[in-house]
Amino acid sequence: MKTVSATIGTQLYKTEIQAKNHIITSDEPETVGGQNLGLTPTELLESALASCSAMTIRMYANKKGWDLKQVIINVGFKRNITTQTVTFKKGIELIGNLDNEQRHRLLEMGANCPIEKMLKGTIKVESHLKQ
Repeated sequence: MKTVSATIGTQLYKTEIQAKNHIITSDEPETVGGQNLGLTPTELLESALASCSAMTIRMYANKKGWDLKQVIINVGFKRNITTQTVTFKKGIELIGNLDNEQRHRLLEMGANCPIEKMLKGTIKVESHLKQ
């Protein structure tokens, strides 16, 4: 199983995240006691969906040889406390010489990215203390 590690010290709420040989910083905004040194955990989740969708669209367009110059994806979410559901909203902008059929196919492909499939499925989180 691939793993990502997150380490936080005494500095509120700066967290170093490492995966493979990459390190990024996550933090909270100053309004809640952080220093705004990086994306919030929620923004990291949104960015995972946005980047995965963009990459999937790019891969498919390249495979088909379509004239896709740029993909811009904006992701936000809304939490419904009553139903205990979260709805992600993706705005997808496709820049290039594409017909309607190609654009709709790329929209479909964006929904097939691994992160979106994961978020649409049943998610379980198992936690344990390390010795």
